[in-house]
Amino acid sequence: MDSSAVASAPVVARPSVSAEGRARLFPSATDAEWADWRWQQRHAVRNLEQLERYVRLTPDERAGVQETSSLFRVGISPYYLSLIDPDHASCPVRMQSIPVRAEARVRPGELEDPLGEDKTRPEECIVHKYPDRVLFLAIDTCSVYCRHCTRRRITKGGEAELTRDQMRRGIEYVRNHPEVRDVLISGGDPFLLGEERLESLLAPLSEIPHVEMIRIGTRVPVVLPMRVTDSLARLLRRYAPVYVITHFNHPKEVTPEAREACERLVDHGVPVENQAVLMRQLNSDARIIKELSHKLLRSRVRPYYLHQMDVAEGCEHLRTPISKGLEILQQLRGHTTGLAVPHLAVDLPGGGGKVTLQPDYVIERGERETLFRNYKGETYAYPEPEETDCSCPYDEVWQARSREMGR
Repeated sequence: MDSSAVASAPVVARPSVSAEGRARLFPSATDAEWADWRWQQRHAVRNLEQLERYVRLTPDERAGVQETSSLFRVGISPYYLSLIDPDHASCPVRMQSIPVRAEARVRPGELEDPLGEDKTRPEECIVHKYPDRVLFLAIDTCSVYCRHCTRRRITKGGEAELTRDQMRRGIEYVRNHPEVRDVLISGGDPFLLGEERLESLLAPLSEIPHVEMIRIGTRVPVVLPMRVTDSLARLLRRYAPVYVITHFNHPKEVTPEAREACERLVDHGVPVENQAVLMRQLNSDARIIKELSHKLLRSRVRPYYLHQMDVAEGCEHLRTPISKGLEILQQLRGHTTGLAVPHLAVDLPGGGGKVTLQPDYVIERGERETLFRNYKGETYAYPEPEETDCSCPYDEVWQARSREMGR
């Protein structure tokens, strides 16, 4: 064969993981059906019988589905199911969506309400744990029920979508608390609400003078990207500033479809940030977190938090030691751009709130200088200034002018 003919032969791009999975699992689905998020919801896999039609389960997974059936829902959208590796139980998508037997066991220290939200829940839909912000629980359903869910007491079912009266009381609570400047809408997944229903929440919240920003926590760009339509993106932009906080945990989840969903939001002026959860044997390696961060940044999504796993019931088998998260940050810092290094956060059990951790780069603190080690382990001295008065004399003037201008 002529070597020049070989050199000029076109390169055939391999189908994406989701395209391969769709062809294998849902060959009769039309393009219109596959792109319809409501079709995806109607065809979600929700029990053992349905799951076994698509995945050859291991004995541990089969027992896990059976033994957790009364504890927490199973629900996997066809799209997310298409990402599952049929040959490896350690597939990160599989580990996040299919239970194993360990999930049915409650270990010492695990809590039904690991973040202590219920004791700061003045309304059914409101959690007011921090001084200037509230969590607004809008819905109890998800497109995929993550096996590491920290709020499974709510998303296991039984609370359902807010009634209009509950939503009204939640909005009134925010209106009557002028210290609240930030509202995080979560659940469940708020993007499963119809646009009219979502707007009935966004519109009155955005009209409250002291509400400066709204955030929406969602896994939809990861597990149901076809839900992120131009219409949804325009709706969010209308009530700016609205920030979308999404939840990619592994680079395998950053598919062309997921990337398109994120970029559609950004293109419409809706910033997107990511909160990943550190999970043992799923993403507990610096190389994986770095690849995830790089893929997110290419999709114009900012890696925001890397969360230590919460002590939710049935999740101990996925938790990592605190030292692992610190080790990962140390292996990232200096070896990639700072934008790719998320904050390592621990939400303290029982309602203590978030704290962030960093590797300890300080060797010694002195009056004249502080000694540091850098990412290579080399020692550097930072000279302390002679003047140490850090008061800000102009701030009193600035605050007075701001009050005069009504800001």
